[in-house]
Amino acid sequence: MSERPKPFSSEWLTAPALPPEPPKRLNKRASERLVAALAWLPGERVLSVLVVAFLILTSFWFAAPNGEAQSGASLPGAETPVAGLIFDDMPDDEDQQPNISTDSLKVTDDDENSGPDASGQADTGQDEGPKLSLNLPKDQPVEDGSLLPKYRLLLYYGFPGNTDMGILGEYDMDRLLELLRATAAEYEAADPSRPVKIAFEVIASVAQPESQSDGSFLLDAPSSLLDEYTAFAEANDMLVFFDVQIGRRTVETEVEGLRPWLEKPFVHLALDPEFSMREGQIPSKDIGQVDGADVTWTQNYLVSLAKELGIPPKVLIVHQFQHSMIENKDVIAPVAGVQLVIDMDGWGPPDLKRSTYAAVISQEPIEFNGIKLFYKQDDPLMTPSEVLELDPVPDLIIYQ
Repeated sequence: MSERPKPFSSEWLTAPALPPEPPKRLNKRASERLVAALAWLPGERVLSVLVVAFLILTSFWFAAPNGEAQSGASLPGAETPVAGLIFDDMPDDEDQQPNISTDSLKVTDDDENSGPDASGQADTGQDEGPKLSLNLPKDQPVEDGSLLPKYRLLLYYGFPGNTDMGILGEYDMDRLLELLRATAAEYEAADPSRPVKIAFEVIASVAQPESQSDGSFLLDAPSSLLDEYTAFAEANDMLVFFDVQIGRRTVETEVEGLRPWLEKPFVHLALDPEFSMREGQIPSKDIGQVDGADVTWTQNYLVSLAKELGIPPKVLIVHQFQHSMIENKDVIAPVAGVQLVIDMDGWGPPDLKRSTYAAVISQEPIEFNGIKLFYKQDDPLMTPSEVLELDPVPDLIIYQ
């Protein structure tokens, strides 16, 4: 190869261009190896199909929320607006502004996609047959002042002043009493054999989507409000139930905190497992649970309280619309001196409510039975006659 002139010199500028060098080729052995490797690749048609499938799967991945694949229909209630409420006796702190969560989830079994099959029966996800009641309601004594089964109990539910949390928030107590008596008359007309006893079910501790200062995800109703409803119930020969949503407190803490009101013979108790949260669970995002042992503890507490004060047996309501809301339910049994009602909670059309009632009430009877109806969400609302056609017939009916 001849020596080239120095770059940018006059000789370099006037020198003719060198002919292009021919491209270097792989030696024969390397070429054979490359051809053999490429032979394993799929044809262009198969390769196109694989590329399209990869792009489709990638689009599904990025379309799902929080990097999770979307599955079926989400639980209703997620779109329900969350109401705000400020208690008069709460500190004036922006961090303490509660956002109320409500019993707004649709009735469902453990699996949100489960429901009645072609025969109209609910799929409970259990292989065993129906469990027998340990103590049928009609065998309960009434000489001790027990309310059940002598009466059918009819309750109006909610939080006073909050229209998103039930009928108690829509009217004052005098108007509620008029409406409640009119509804009771409809049930007595549908079944004249059983008188109706009316009651308010007031939410005494309200679950919150934020932690709150004590980490409980819970705010307590003012004592003055509980006193007001207690006094009104006493003056009008009514019952009052105080409902606890528990949050991250314990059932024991919530129940013992209501003792001053539970000492009244006409004041009773309700537990709402939907908002009983474990570590990592958030009200309005997760459906909570209580253990059967918590229910048994509460039964025994109410028995001891009634015996100590010499008052009639208490009624204990436990709300449920999913199997998971009451864990170890099979350990719960009737306890003499307290009357346990499992209430089929949750909203939905009549057929879905019937199938859920069959799953959590008919097939798992314990003592007494209840159902909750929703004025705004049930479409259509079951009539008193339709409610009383349920098997077993409800001993307690709640309207929210």
